[in-house]
Amino acid sequence: MASHANRKAASAARHRLLPGGRLVGPMPWIIAIMMFLTVLSAAAGLGLGAAVRSMRADLAGRASVQVVEADAADRDRLAVRALLALRGADGVRAADPVDPAVLADQLRPWLGDAATSGDLPVPALIDVMLTPGEAEVKVGRLRHLLAGLSPKLRIEPHAAFLLPLAGLLTALGWLAAGVVALMILATGAVVVLASRGAHDSHRGTIDVLHLMGSTDVQIARLFQRRIGLDAFFGSALGFAFAVLVIGLIGLRLSATGSALLGAVDLDAYSWLLLLLLPMLGVLLATLAARWTVLRALGRSL
Repeated sequence: MASHANRKAASAARHRLLPGGRLVGPMPWIIAIMMFLTVLSAAAGLGLGAAVRSMRADLAGRASVQVVEADAADRDRLAVRALLALRGADGVRAADPVDPAVLADQLRPWLGDAATSGDLPVPALIDVMLTPGEAEVKVGRLRHLLAGLSPKLRIEPHAAFLLPLAGLLTALGWLAAGVVALMILATGAVVVLASRGAHDSHRGTIDVLHLMGSTDVQIARLFQRRIGLDAFFGSALGFAFAVLVIGLIGLRLSATGSALLGAVDLDAYSWLLLLLLPMLGVLLATLAARWTVLRALGRSL
């Protein structure tokens, strides 16, 4: 009977050690906010990385040739000569003239009706596709070839125009990764503070558990379980809201019709990484709570 009473008292003390129930107290909500921001930051970093890779893959091996001749007739003749030379050049997979009407439509928002009036000398453009490998070397050879035809022929690789943008997107991706790392550290710090506070506020109950024969590992397991549950519910809640926001942002990006913004996409591998974040959050909170309580119990002896 005495042994049964002791076990019953120890069980009651354990249940009083930390408040029961789901989503009780600030801890689950704080972890939910942390996880929400972490998943959004990670998704931004992964999406920007995908956009940079897609942009580099699309622009690698592409170049534009400009025919900067003021006279329209001479410009057309020079464009034909450049086109024939490019199609016969080594390392060129395809060379096609850009339709002047398409070019005028693209210039109309900035130049207005002057883009189609003929009064403004708009250069003729030739889109060049290079064979894979050593794009810079091939562009250099083509530049030398075109310079021999006329000084009014200029070639520029597409990647050169968007190199600053690619650098900016890469920097933003690393910034998002840094935010993820800071949020993980902040989550661990919050769990450590919460564990210390719970230990200090229940020191009397812990002493009773020690008298009942409970070890430090058993007591730490109670904190670990309670905070692990809080982290699970908070992480699940934060992840769910983050997925909802990511979906809404994806719909907005698709509606813009921009090829660059449309490249900010998450593949299956990226979603798998995002799914691992709440699991890692629960594991981090559990281990941090266990380590904190065991250290506090060791100091109190």
